[in-house]
Amino acid sequence: MNIILAQHHGMCFGVRDALRTTHAAAQRGPLTILGQLVHNPLVDRHLATLGAQRGDLDDLHSAETQQVAITAHGAADRHRQAWQSAGHTVIDTTCPLVKKAHYALTMLVDEGYQPVVIGQSQHVEVRGLIGDFPAAVVVLEEADLERVPAHPQLGIVSQTTQPVETALRLVEAIKRLHPGSEVRFIDTICHPTKQRQTAMEDLMRECDHIVVIGGRNSNNTRQLAQKAAAHGLPVIQIEQAGELDPAWFCDARNVGVTAGTSTLDETVDAVMQRLRQIAAEMRTTPVPELLRSMLQAA
Repeated sequence: MNIILAQHHGMCFGVRDALRTTHAAAQRGPLTILGQLVHNPLVDRHLATLGAQRGDLDDLHSAETQQVAITAHGAADRHRQAWQSAGHTVIDTTCPLVKKAHYALTMLVDEGYQPVVIGQSQHVEVRGLIGDFPAAVVVLEEADLERVPAHPQLGIVSQTTQPVETALRLVEAIKRLHPGSEVRFIDTICHPTKQRQTAMEDLMRECDHIVVIGGRNSNNTRQLAQKAAAHGLPVIQIEQAGELDPAWFCDARNVGVTAGTSTLDETVDAVMQRLRQIAAEMRTTPVPELLRSMLQAA
């Protein structure tokens, strides 16, 4: 069993910066994070050891600390202003590439465009994007496009972790449905997401099984797993090495490994080490015994 790690995988610079900023703030004094800093339960547990508490961005009574942190997924300006007006020191860990999406949407609205966001309507990043623009429409499937109103100018941005092909397909569909409108799309899909999607395509060409590491509520991690599954490959999404079951690899020849942008380097290393251990056990275990142990595990 060969194990191939994707060329681009794991934690992006935005997540690293958010972790550093939050760690420094927690060392300065009591801190409440207004949501899940990044979609990674291991990070949650680490922050808890620093004394960081969890609050609710929408509830000004959910934080007893003076310091509060906006998560890496960003927030609407109205939320920042509300927390500041309530007397809190706001630590903003918003990823710079999410900020870019906010700037792009604001620019489109200022220029008179009807705002449209491609993404998951209940995802924290998307809620932050549209939080200052009540007229914004969120779409993810072609069935959602009927909600896009007739308007002479339609301005579109994307959730930063959407697949490029999804965004482009929806933009073209909007153009077809609104032939008389000026449709302007600003590509706000982040470069790390694009890199990991492209690296996944490389893995799919040479691997027969795929392991995706990352939080189960991480959109970019889920998109990686869905991409492999749509290609017809067996794929498993895990959060840590202990979830790996040797029985799943009984017919694997080339196993591709990748990780979402909020996955710790240590987690990737642990998964790679466990996979190598599984591969070594397969090489040294007699076939009848190996089959018997796999059947028992199943």
